[in-house]
Amino acid sequence: MNPQFEKYKGIHPGAILERELKKRDLAQRPFALSIGIAPQSFNQIIKTKRPLPISAALKIERALNLEEGALALLQTYYDISVEKMKNSFHPKPNLIHLRKSLFWDTAIDTIDWEKQSKAVIERIFERGNLTEKKEIIRFYGSSKIRAIIFAPSAKAKLTRGIQIKPIL
Repeated sequence: MNPQFEKYKGIHPGAILERELKKRDLAQRPFALSIGIAPQSFNQIIKTKRPLPISAALKIERALNLEEGALALLQTYYDISVEKMKNSFHPKPNLIHLRKSLFWDTAIDTIDWEKQSKAVIERIFERGNLTEKKEIIRFYGSSKIRAIIFAPSAKAKLTRGIQIKPIL
């Protein structure tokens, strides 16, 4: 693979192709028509909504005088990175112990449990039952939960409407 494309491994070839066309001051539609690719399909490739087929990659490489196979290899590296992301392990709590109704505003399977930990912890401790709280404590650990629950903003939210009397 040409060293100029080596740094683009894992990036959709459509994004690189769009940059290359701009660099050469070529418009998408006339270029697509000139190499025999439907402009709509070409646009979807450029916008990274569709994979770059090998036949199209060869036509584009020929027209732009690029190394043969460079764009096809970029598509392969992109496919590999997508597959790695799909198969990467994202830890999550045991969803059997959590009611889906607690997350009425989102699909529970799409929650990023690390990035959204603060919102998840606050919601469970505001509306969850004992089993749900225990699962969240097991998953995040008591120190992280204490840090979030006892933060001033969360404390006000969790104790809203509750009279707290000092114990003497």
